[in-house]
Amino acid sequence: MSDLVIFIDDEAAIRQAVQQWLELSGFRVRTCASAREALGLIDRDFAGVLISDVRMPDMDGLALLEQVVALDPELPLIMVTGHGDVPMAVQALRQGAYDFIEKPFTAERLLDSVRRAQDKRRLVCENRQLREQFTRKGRIESMLLGVSRAVDNLRRQVLELAGTDVNVLIRGDTGSGKEQVARCLHDFSPRARHPFVALNCAAIPETIFESELFGHESGAFTGAQGKRIGRIEHAHGGTLFLDEIESMPLAQQVKLLRVLQEKTLERLGSNRSIEVDLRVISAAKPDLLEEVRGGRFREDLLYRLNVAELHIPPLRERREDIPLLFEHFSSQAAQRHGREPLPVGPGELAQLLAHDWPGNVRELINAAERHALGLTTPATSAPLNTGGTSLAEQMEAFEAQCLHHALQQCKGNISDVMNLLQLPRRTLNEKMQRHGLSRSDYLPAGSTDS
Repeated sequence: MSDLVIFIDDEAAIRQAVQQWLELSGFRVRTCASAREALGLIDRDFAGVLISDVRMPDMDGLALLEQVVALDPELPLIMVTGHGDVPMAVQALRQGAYDFIEKPFTAERLLDSVRRAQDKRRLVCENRQLREQFTRKGRIESMLLGVSRAVDNLRRQVLELAGTDVNVLIRGDTGSGKEQVARCLHDFSPRARHPFVALNCAAIPETIFESELFGHESGAFTGAQGKRIGRIEHAHGGTLFLDEIESMPLAQQVKLLRVLQEKTLERLGSNRSIEVDLRVISAAKPDLLEEVRGGRFREDLLYRLNVAELHIPPLRERREDIPLLFEHFSSQAAQRHGREPLPVGPGELAQLLAHDWPGNVRELINAAERHALGLTTPATSAPLNTGGTSLAEQMEAFEAQCLHHALQQCKGNISDVMNLLQLPRRTLNEKMQRHGLSRSDYLPAGSTDS
C-alpha cells in the first residue's frame, strides 16, 4: 500500500477536507472515524503514513501512538493538536510521534509534513527489504551450496518460485538433492509455518498406498483398528512433497488429481469430504511426458503438478562445486564423530574433480564421511573415471574454486585477492567474470559494493 495516507478524526467535515487536499497532491487516502478502525488497517509492513487528531472519544491519539510504536517504532504518525495541546504534542514527539501540526493548519503545512514522513517511510521499507533479501540469500546459500552458475541460477529460481503458490515439478538424477530443493521451496514460502510432509512414492507398497496418502477410518479394512490421518491431510496449510512421483499407482493418481481439483479428500472408509489446503511439490528422475506416452502416468495429473519445473544439474556438470561440498560434508562428518577435520590434499582433490559421481551429492556425502574417518574414499580408491571430462575442464573447475576461496578469505577485498593469488587486476577481473563470480557476494553483512 505505497503512498497511502490514513487520516483519523472523529469529525466528518475535517476528514473530507483533508482527504481532498491530499488526493489533489497525488496521495491515496483512507479516512477513519476512530483510532481502532485505523489499527485494523496497518501492520509492520504498512508502507504509508498515519495522521491522527489527539482528542477523540474511546481511544485518543496518544493511546493510538502507544499502539503504533509497539507495532513499529519507525512507522510515522503525525499528530494534529488544538491550541492548548502543544505541551502534550511535545511529549508525544518524545514518545515516538513523527511530527505535530497545530490547528488551524494550512494545506501546505500538512503536505510538507506528509511528504517528509512518506520519504522517511519509503527509505525504511526499502532498507528492510534489502536486509531481508540479504538474509534470504545467505540462508539459501547455506542450504544449496555451490559456486557454479548452475547452482546460482537454481537458488534464484527457488527464491522466485517460493513466493508463489504454484505446484512445482523437480527433475534431477538420483542423489542430486531434489528433497533439499523442495525443502527450500517450503522454507522460503508463506507456508513455512505449516508442515512439510515428504513421501517417497517408490517406497510405499501398492496395497497400503491409498491409506498412507489419504488416511483411513477405523474398520475401513482388516487391521484398521483406529482412525489414521493420511499424508495429504497432515500437510494441510503446508507443503506435500511426493518424491519419485513416477512410481505412484495409476489408481492413486486419479484420486490425487481429484484432490488437487476439488481441494477436498475422503479418508478410506468414509464418505465425508475434508477440505485441504496445500502446495504439492513433486520430483521425478525420468521424463514424465515419456511416462505419459507409455501409459504409466496420467497426462491431466502431470499438467496439474508441472505448473513450474526446476532442473537440478548432476554433479558432473558442476564440478567447480565439488571441493566446497566435499569440505562442507567432511567437516560435518568430523564434528559428528568428534574428530578434527582432515585436510584434502592436491592429489585427492584432483581425484574428486575427475570422478564421474553417478550417485551425485549422495555419493559425495558418503565419500566425505569416509574421508572424515580416515578411510579411503570411493573416488580415490577406484581408477580415475573422468566421464569424458577434459583436463582443461578440470583445471577450469579447480581455478573457479581457488578464486572462490580467495574471495571468501579476503571478504571481497580485491586488492587482498590480487596479493594472495599474485594476479594483476585485469586478469583477476577477467577470470571472475568468466566464472560468474561477483565481489559483492563476498562482502561482509552491511557493506556496500562501491
